[in-house]
Amino acid sequence: MKDDIRKPISADAWDEINFPRPAENDFDRVVERAISRRGFLGGALAFGSGAAVMSAGLLNLKPAWAQQTSRFAFEPIPTATDNTVHVPEGYSWQRLASWGDPLFSGVPELDQQTGGAAEDADKVVGENTDGMELFLIDGRQVLAVNQEYTNNEVNLPQADKGTPRDASDVLKLQNLQGVTVMEIAEGADGWSIVKDSPFNRRITHNTPMRISGPAAGHDLLKTAADPTGTRSLGTFNNCGSGKTPWGTYLTCEENFNGYFGATAEPQLSAQVAAGYERYGIAAEGWGYDYHKWDERFDTSKNPNEPHRAGWVVEIDPSDASSTPIKRTALGRIKHENAATTLAPDGRVVVYLGDDERGEFLYKFVSRDIYVPGGDTSTLLDIGQLYVAKFNDDMTGAWVALTPAATGMSEAEILIFSRTAASKVGATTMDRPEWVAVNPVSAEAYCALTNNKNRGVKTNAGGDAQPVGGPNPREANNYGQIVRWRPAAGDHAAESFEWDLYVMAGNPTVHEGPNAGSSNINDGNLFNSPDGMAIDTTGVLWIQTDGDDSNEKDFAGQGNNQMLAGDPVTGRIERFLTGPKGSEVTGLCWSADRRTMFVGIQHPDAPFPDGDGKLPRSSIVAVKRNDNALVG
Repeated sequence: MKDDIRKPISADAWDEINFPRPAENDFDRVVERAISRRGFLGGALAFGSGAAVMSAGLLNLKPAWAQQTSRFAFEPIPTATDNTVHVPEGYSWQRLASWGDPLFSGVPELDQQTGGAAEDADKVVGENTDGMELFLIDGRQVLAVNQEYTNNEVNLPQADKGTPRDASDVLKLQNLQGVTVMEIAEGADGWSIVKDSPFNRRITHNTPMRISGPAAGHDLLKTAADPTGTRSLGTFNNCGSGKTPWGTYLTCEENFNGYFGATAEPQLSAQVAAGYERYGIAAEGWGYDYHKWDERFDTSKNPNEPHRAGWVVEIDPSDASSTPIKRTALGRIKHENAATTLAPDGRVVVYLGDDERGEFLYKFVSRDIYVPGGDTSTLLDIGQLYVAKFNDDMTGAWVALTPAATGMSEAEILIFSRTAASKVGATTMDRPEWVAVNPVSAEAYCALTNNKNRGVKTNAGGDAQPVGGPNPREANNYGQIVRWRPAAGDHAAESFEWDLYVMAGNPTVHEGPNAGSSNINDGNLFNSPDGMAIDTTGVLWIQTDGDDSNEKDFAGQGNNQMLAGDPVTGRIERFLTGPKGSEVTGLCWSADRRTMFVGIQHPDAPFPDGDGKLPRSSIVAVKRNDNALVG
C-alpha cells in the first residue's frame, strides 16, 4: 500500500482498498416499515425503485417526545466546533487520565518531544481510550479501559509520517495498545490515578493469553511458537467492552487485521485464503509495519497467527497476575463490544456486533446458569452462538450457528463466524457497533453507525446489502439505532420484535429519510451513533464517531458528542461535546453514581494540555456541581 493512503484513513476504507467490494445488483426493493408499528416516533418510511420517500404528512405529526416533560436533569447544550469539552450548566468536568500518564512511581511524565520512551510504554496509560468499565474491589475503585490503536505521527513524532523505524518503535506501539487497569480515587482536588496500586497493570500486544473454548487447540490456531493452539500473545485493537455479573472485564478485538502483513507471498490453503479475504488480511498492514520487525505478524512465516486475534478476551481486574483468556465460543469477528445480561433462568447472554459495513449482529447463550459465588470458569466456553435475522414484518429470529445449519465444524464456525453467518442468510447490517441492554426493561439496542455501501455494494463475503428493514436508507451517511424486545422478556429466546429507536439525519439540510426520524430536530442533530450505555434509571446514552466537518450534509452538527435518550418517549438531548477531531467513546460511572467517566479519543486539537502540546486521548470525569447522581 502506498504511504499516502495509509493511516489516518478508516479501517473500513483500508479494507476496501485491499479487497474491493463488487457493486450490488439484481435485488428488488420492497416496501419496508422501518419505524416501529407502535408508532412512538410518529411515522414510517416507504421505499421504492431504490429511492426513499417519507410521507409529508407524517413529517408534520407532533412526535410523542414533544408532548412529554423531559426526564433529563440538565438543560441541553448546543453543538460546538472548538478544542475542548462542554457540559451543561450545573455540571463540571476534569481530566482524569490521558495517554502517557504514569501508573507507577519512577516512571516519567510524558515527554512532549519524543512521545515517551519505548521502555516506559507499558507502564503508562495507553493510547486512544475506548470502552471501559469500573469495578468496586474491596472498597477500592478500579477502572479497566481499552487502548484501541495508536496515532503513529503523534506517538512516534520523530519518525517520518509515524512509520516505525526499527523494532524499538514497533515495541513502543505494541505496548501503547491493549488495556489499562488502574485504581482511581477521588480526593480534594478531584479524581486521579492511584500510582503503584496492586491493581494497576498494562495488558499489551505482547501479554501472554490463554485460548479457551471449542476452537482452542484447533489446527488453525497452532503456530510454531504455540504448537498446542492454546497460548497466544497479546490482545489487539481493543474497541468496546463488557462486564460480567461475576466481576470480570470483557475487552473486544476489532480491526485486528491491520497489524498483519507479509514479507513474501504466503502459502495458504483455500480455506485460509478465503478467510484472509473475508477478514481483510492483506500483504501490508495498516501503517504499523509490525510484520517487518516482528515475524509473529508476518503471514508468510506465521499464516495462522491472524486466527488468534478477533476474539473477546476476559480479564480479572482484581488480580494483576492473572492470565487473560480468549473466549472462542463468542466467535471471531471484528468485535465492537460484549453486552452481557442474564436470562430469567440464569443463563448468560452476550450480545456482539461485528463492526464492518454489511456484517452481522450475534449473541451467545451459555449452556449453564450463573450462580453467584459459584464456578464461572466455563460459562463463556460452553453454549450456543446465534446470528440475527430481521424480518420485514418487524419480527426477527436468532439463528443458531450449528454444524447442521452451516456445513462447518464447531471450531470452523467460531474461527470463521462471518462465513457461518453468511451461510444461514443473516441480515447484513449498517456497521453494528455497541449493543446496550436496558436494565429496567426487557429490550436491547444496537448502534448502526453508517454504511455508504448500503444498496450499492456487497459486503466482504459477497452478501447483498438490500435497502430495507433495520437498514432503510441507501448509502447511509447518518446511521440509526435499532431496538429489539425478546420474546417473553427472555434474552435467551430465539425470536424478537424490533423497531428503530432513532434515525439520525439533518432536517436543516434534507427532507425525507435523510432528515432523520421525527425525534431528530435542529436542537439535537448528530450523525454516526457508535458507543452506547444505559444507566440504572434507564436513560440511553449515545456517543458519536462521525463526520465533524460541520458542512454540507453535516452542517450544524458540530463536533462529536454524547446525547441522552429517553427509551419511553424517544426524546433525545445533547449533554456533552468533545474537542475537534475527537470521537466520544467509552462510558461508565463511579460506584456512588455521582461521577460519569467519558472517553475522548484521537483529538485533533491540542487537547487537553493546550497549544504547543501533543494531542492526547483522555478520560474525563463529569460531575454535577451539587454532587447529585448523574446516572
